[in-house]
Amino acid sequence: MWTVEYYETGKKSCPVKEFIDSLPSPKMQAKALRDIGLLESLGSEMREPFSKPIGSGLFELRIQFSSNIARIFYFFFYGKRIVLTNGFMKKTNKTPQREIERAIEYKNDYERRVRM
Repeated sequence: MWTVEYYETGKKSCPVKEFIDSLPSPKMQAKALRDIGLLESLGSEMREPFSKPIGSGLFELRIQFSSNIARIFYFFFYGKRIVLTNGFMKKTNKTPQREIERAIEYKNDYERRVRM
């Protein structure tokens, strides 16, 4: 079993928790949490359509409920840890570069601050 961790900024905000709380309906929030649970069970064995690598050691958890599509970025860390960084509602076919850059920034910050 893997351990899922929510990334916290140096100011103690938690972007991915804030994102999940902002999802458009309680049912979509429940779907996101269910998919996170699936990620916790499967870890690096999780594949499409639920997960997809996006580069720089990042992956996206692909959540769909009705016509709403959301993505949550994550990466793997030592000790069978999965760190969720941030999420966004998908409105176009292409993932916005600024969201990827934000996830990379959070990943780099986490790796700097957390010791094995």
